Amino acid sequence: RSKQATDFLGVEIPKGSNLFNSIEFLWQNLEQLHPLVMLVGAVTLLTGILAQRRLGGMSMIVALLAGSVVAALFNFAFGEALSEIEGAVALADKYERVFATVGVHPHDAQRIQPEWYGRIEELARHPKVVAIGETGLDYHYMHSPKGMQRDAFERFLRMGREAGLPVVIHTREADEDTISMLREAREEGGEPLSGVVHCFSGDYPLARRVLDLGLHISFTGVITFPKAEPLRDVLKKIPIEKVLLETDCPYLSPVPFRGKRNEPARVVHVAETVAEVYGRPIDEVARITTENVVRLFALPEGPLPSP
Repeated sequence: RSKQATDFLGVEIPKGSNLFNSIEFLWQNLEQLHPLVMLVGAVTLLTGILAQRRLGGMSMIVALLAGSVVAALFNFAFGEALSEIEGAVALADKYERVFATVGVHPHDAQRIQPEWYGRIEELARHPKVVAIGETGLDYHYMHSPKGMQRDAFERFLRMGREAGLPVVIHTREADEDTISMLREAREEGGEPLSGVVHCFSGDYPLARRVLDLGLHISFTGVITFPKAEPLRDVLKKIPIEKVLLETDCPYLSPVPFRGKRNEPARVVHVAETVAEVYGRPIDEVARITTENVVRLFALPEGPLPSP
């Protein structure tokens, strides 16, 4: 209920509202919202929300709001407990325009108990679950041993194929192993993979291999950094029909907010840079990338706002 939040949203949240009351209020007053917020709704495609306790209430509200026109994809990325994954699905089940992804981040592969896989398979059949993940390999921090990460990644890739769901893929300093496992998964399934390599920061040869596997590529605020010209050059070579936009909040705030906690609303700055790289109007980039995410995650198509 701060003045900053009111100025940004274009409406004032009623006094005494808790988090979910606030969300419902905002959804009921979409037509009164600031045009910038409606633009965010058009271009927010993949929002990484770690868990409600990890973000301030306003971040959660804006995250849900940003997806209210198209979708809010809840990726409880770290999966420290099975209850967090179940909570994502429960929240999606409560709100019409909220969807969930289910999986365990490679950081937490060592936390997985045998019974988790069966439960996650059950959750994957829920009508509001639109993807498996976030899953993959992270050899930078090595919070979980490589073997455990690979085992979990293999299981989740197979789970995505069997459930007919796309996979949200994380890879950091593990590109060769990631591509190798993705190729094995494609050969095993006998058809192109469905999913997205999120938070992409690699070179074009890596991007080409990802695209050849049938996957999408998602860009964050890194694309706005002054020294990210090589990444912008990679983007130029990627068909826009295979591009998604994201924040990966609360990390990787785009310029001019670099170094501050990221917010889903700041995906607008990612979209602006992507539009500059492609030489296209931002509303066109918003439309195309939104269509990409609706198609990839088989989301119900809703009315797109006019920025």
